[in-house]
Amino acid sequence: MARHLKEGRDPGAIAEDDARVRATVEGILADIGSRGDAAVREYSARFDGWDRADYRLTDREIQDCLAQLTARDLDDIRFAQEQVRNFAQHQRAAIRDIEVETLPGVVLGHRNIPVNSVGCYVPGGKYPLLASAHMSVITAKVAGVGRIVTCAPPYQGRPAPAIVAAQHLAGADEILCLGGIQAVGAMALGTESIAAVDMLVGPGNAYVAEAKRQLYGRVGIDLFAGPTETLVIADETVDAEMCATDLLGQAEHGPNSPAILLTTSERLARATMAEVERLLAILPTAAIARKAWEDYGAVIVCADDEEMVRVADDIASEHVQVMTRDPDFFLDRMTNYGALFLGPRTNVSFGDKVIGTNHTLPTKKSARYTGGLWVGKFLKTCTYQRVLTDEASAMIGEYCSRLCMLEGFVGHAEQANLRVRRYGGRNIPYGQAAE
Repeated sequence: MARHLKEGRDPGAIAEDDARVRATVEGILADIGSRGDAAVREYSARFDGWDRADYRLTDREIQDCLAQLTARDLDDIRFAQEQVRNFAQHQRAAIRDIEVETLPGVVLGHRNIPVNSVGCYVPGGKYPLLASAHMSVITAKVAGVGRIVTCAPPYQGRPAPAIVAAQHLAGADEILCLGGIQAVGAMALGTESIAAVDMLVGPGNAYVAEAKRQLYGRVGIDLFAGPTETLVIADETVDAEMCATDLLGQAEHGPNSPAILLTTSERLARATMAEVERLLAILPTAAIARKAWEDYGAVIVCADDEEMVRVADDIASEHVQVMTRDPDFFLDRMTNYGALFLGPRTNVSFGDKVIGTNHTLPTKKSARYTGGLWVGKFLKTCTYQRVLTDEASAMIGEYCSRLCMLEGFVGHAEQANLRVRRYGGRNIPYGQAAE
């Protein structure tokens, strides 16, 4: 049976925090819905110290941001974006429209239709997370979305040059310097100056995630996302330094980011806990990472690989780093995860920043029922049907008539009966089933 050498914060206290976030978000969204631009400006000034008449960046402002980056910076952004674009294009090529004649004279099909407009949120309050622009804007572009709006908060009192560059190079149609609930609410609900979108995507803090949850239904969303999560699955084939580094590399995202070690080696478990403490003494982001480790970190020792699979699937982590003798054992058997990183040569940071897979992934156990952001999230698979012959219409009509009457839907049955009369030449009394 799995043993916990370290556990995180009490779930009850976490639930209280979530309740406070829900109430705050509900009030702000209601205010934006009723007061529009005035409310957006008020909250932007209050939370970000950022107030301007129009949050949309001008072409001149965008070019000024690009000019603040070095040629190497821009080349690196382009390299990362090309990896994301390449994988997204392969994904799109795997999604096909279909049309098939299922019975003589009966043709069924579906088309994959892009969403018309998307709002992409790019986090940037604590760190300028430009990679989120690649993941959302490029993927939406490859899917064929017609209008892409991006929002990112100001960084140190101004638009973050790297984020603006990433948004622009990725192909965003409208770039807004606006953050938090007010950004998500403005894009989803629309204001006097910001046209509403059909779908919201992108990660964010607890308030942004809750805003997306509350707005779901009025607009589509990519997924319900919470704080970054990482699970390291390891055995004695790797060392404590690698395990601790990969745990803290994600714990620095925020003070409520779970980082969990799952292992069959108690020796590695205890060595990793010690190594975490050593690294926290030199890590520049230790103030955040330590809080995350203390409150949300966990270390679990299992009897064997089979038990690690069961525990890992129960955790259903966003990121799962597998560093074991046989990583494919977990690839073949695990079912609940956002993304797998197989072997010590890869890691979550590769996926977050540059390798090409999408880093917007399910959290809080939602990996049990959804994967992460990908081209398919921006497509609506819409069906159609066509009946080509009188004989086919009458034949289908007879079945439909009887099944509708079985359910008590006489009006539905008459839709079928009318076709049987017109195209099958049968005199079916009104409101009766076809014999």
